[in-house]
Amino acid sequence: MEEATRLIAVRHGETAWNVGTRIQGQLDIGLNATGEWQARRVGQALADEAIDVIYASDLARAWNTALEIARPLGLQVRPEPRLRERAFGCFEGMSFAEIEQNLPDQARLWRERDPAFTPEGGESLLVFRDRITAVAAELAARHPGELVVLVAHGGVMDVLYRAATRQGLQAPRTWLLGNASINRLLWTAEGFILVGWSDTTHLNDAPNDDATV
Repeated sequence: MEEATRLIAVRHGETAWNVGTRIQGQLDIGLNATGEWQARRVGQALADEAIDVIYASDLARAWNTALEIARPLGLQVRPEPRLRERAFGCFEGMSFAEIEQNLPDQARLWRERDPAFTPEGGESLLVFRDRITAVAAELAARHPGELVVLVAHGGVMDVLYRAATRQGLQAPRTWLLGNASINRLLWTAEGFILVGWSDTTHLNDAPNDDATV
């Protein structure tokens, strides 16, 4: 019998643009002080896990979160650009309110999760979904029976959740995509299986004075 690959999918820590509801997409926005603290906490939470390999988006907010997971384990992070957030093209750098005000027709298609809608210069949900499910399956297939960490973005987490629960792209989102949350899945050749989602117990304590170090 084929061995399942165990996956831990982690969204990056918080950024200033997360707080300001500004679209990051594939712009390289770093962690804020809270995000750095969250990254350290998720690293501590996973320090006793028998992790075999860590892959991460090469964007700084995900990459630096992954480094905090790798450090106590003595592992190297492997860059995987295909784990980047959805490319939002002309939306990138704009707040939700600015998109609604300046691009109302496109904002409506975005709100309705039109699978074929493509912001100018960006990706449709269909293209993004196919990119993420393909790379996640490819990476998992390299490590049968092992524990693999994928550090990426909110949109990536959403795609993985939908894949594991067999929900379509337009199904209303009823699940959390918290910064630095721990999400667990299994992968076999038959697809993804959800094990646990949005564990943030390691973030229960408020950031202390070392959050700005």
